[in-house]
Amino acid sequence: MAFSTGSGKGPMADINVTPLVDVMLVLLIIFMITAPIMTHKIKIDLPQPNPNVIPPTNPPDPIHLKIDQSGAYYWNDTPVDESALKEQIHVISLKSDAEQNELQIDAADAVPYQDVARVLADAKSYGLTKISFMDSSSQ
Repeated sequence: MAFSTGSGKGPMADINVTPLVDVMLVLLIIFMITAPIMTHKIKIDLPQPNPNVIPPTNPPDPIHLKIDQSGAYYWNDTPVDESALKEQIHVISLKSDAEQNELQIDAADAVPYQDVARVLADAKSYGLTKISFMDSSSQ
């Protein structure tokens, strides 16, 4: 019987495992070195709560300002004109920053930018800082 040594006739079907063994030995050495490092405890000095500090209160309910397509203003679903709107914004601005209500502006898609800009300018002139916009199409 004759045995073939694979000397040039067809592809070689044997797998060379030497590189695989080399990579596995390197990984084993890396894990042996890093495993003891991960078991060391690190002391962290975290701040402790102060029992004398008053816990924060719940924030006040936000104010919903709706501007419809005709440019009419609704303060928490109550129709207001522009002068009453300025007065309401002034009343909110007199409160401290922690007690200030958030002003949520909900403008319809067809509202001119001037109407929204006028409300924002009034809020800025009175020092109101908590302003957000709502998307009326998602409701």
